[in-house]
Amino acid sequence: MNGSVATVGRDLGRILEALGGMMLVSLVVPIVWGEYYAVPALLVSAVIPLAIGRVLYQRFREAEAPGRLHGMVVAASGWFLVGVFGSFPFLLIAWSVQLGIPGFAPTQTATLAAFTDPLNAIFESMSGFTGTGLTMTDNEEVLPRTLQWWRTFTEWVGGVGVIVLTTAILSRPGSGSLTLYESEARSEKIHPSIVSTVRTIWWIFILFTLVSILALWLAGMPIWGAINHAMTGLATGGFSITDNSIATYDSIAIDFVLIPIMLLGSIAFPVHYLILQGDLRNFYTDLQTRWVFGYMGLGSALLWAFLYFGGPYKTPFAALRYGLFQFVSAATCTGFQTAVDSTNVALGRWPSYAQLTVAFGMFVGGAAGSTAGGIKLIRGLTLAKGIRYHIADVFYPDTAVRRLNINGRRLSEEAASREFMEAAIIVVLWITFLVVGTFILLLTLPAAEYSLANVVFEVASAQGNVGLSSGITGPESLPTIGKVTFLFNMWIGRLEIIPVLVMLRTIFNRGGLYS
Repeated sequence: MNGSVATVGRDLGRILEALGGMMLVSLVVPIVWGEYYAVPALLVSAVIPLAIGRVLYQRFREAEAPGRLHGMVVAASGWFLVGVFGSFPFLLIAWSVQLGIPGFAPTQTATLAAFTDPLNAIFESMSGFTGTGLTMTDNEEVLPRTLQWWRTFTEWVGGVGVIVLTTAILSRPGSGSLTLYESEARSEKIHPSIVSTVRTIWWIFILFTLVSILALWLAGMPIWGAINHAMTGLATGGFSITDNSIATYDSIAIDFVLIPIMLLGSIAFPVHYLILQGDLRNFYTDLQTRWVFGYMGLGSALLWAFLYFGGPYKTPFAALRYGLFQFVSAATCTGFQTAVDSTNVALGRWPSYAQLTVAFGMFVGGAAGSTAGGIKLIRGLTLAKGIRYHIADVFYPDTAVRRLNINGRRLSEEAASREFMEAAIIVVLWITFLVVGTFILLLTLPAAEYSLANVVFEVASAQGNVGLSSGITGPESLPTIGKVTFLFNMWIGRLEIIPVLVMLRTIFNRGGLYS
């Protein structure tokens, strides 16, 4: 057996085992809520990845530790498989109700029936695990509590990372965990040991989740809503259990409690760790954290101006309430919505320049090492500093020794060029796939129903793993080719494109398609 296949197979097995464990833990929900018809479906959903994962791990357990190539292939294929196998609860519970015994299973609804289509179920699963939040449901309130929880749980785990979860629970020191950790678009460590790092990340995440649940409950949100929205808000995922997202509650207190929760999710975990240790200077000394507040503040102010002076809101406070919330929701890549109905004016009916301002927030995203999506602040800052560095280079003599300072690191000319090139490649690829996705949707959607701003907004939302919608995404409104396109956009967006391209090239190369 090829050594590379064995290494990838073993680590994919561990990921599938972790996924199966998530489903087993979730069995508590249908038992507590009396949704017993969902128990067999959830149990079967758990057994399948557990069995396949166990076979893969046992078969290849002696494989070598992963190298960089292996890590990228494992990350890309692992996230794809998690999206596929994670769809089983949606698919099997929907069919359990569809074929259910009268009096035992509830009456089928159009919302749940949408998941009898495997593509819709995979879309929902991929959207959850990637922290996107675009949905194939048209009324989340009528979903069984089991599926409301599973949607939330996928985003909560996906926010930190499937590989991070696998490393924390199943890996041992020296097993190549660092390579896998870095392949999931993470680099900074809290402790020298990567296993200790990911376990600390999870402890911080659990602590913040509990605090967020309490804060939302005290703000007036019912406890089931507080649990679900705290988990998806902190994970910057954005799935809701209500039909109109956060607008359902129409509460100023809840809106303003959720803003710091979303901001917490957009700050890197190593910074959280240092702050919890008492080093409060990181609020302003860390470059990304400083820009989280500065960039989101400036973006919110600009959006407020657009909405008040040229938009639908008649009072400064109304424009502030909706503009601040929606920009933070977009820039943290959360995707909660408060502007969804005729009273608040749906986001899809905002002026095009307001929509594009929100889309720009989705494009940049939050800090690297956080739960947020987008290209990440550090890449945008590296690109900006790199451009200035290269332009200034013209004015220095050839013998000058220069350094580029990024977040406290003094980089040599060679290191600066390398980091600038990496950031530029990610940005160029991100824009390329945004354009391709926009082109595909323009060809497949009715031209009279959606503007170019609507389409760019929706594709940026999918690829930035945000979940804000201009009304395009839905089980009926989005054609099959659009769903497949968005599945790809969500997948590459979560892994920052390169691992997926590496995996595809590896597959084609082994198949003889590349020379």
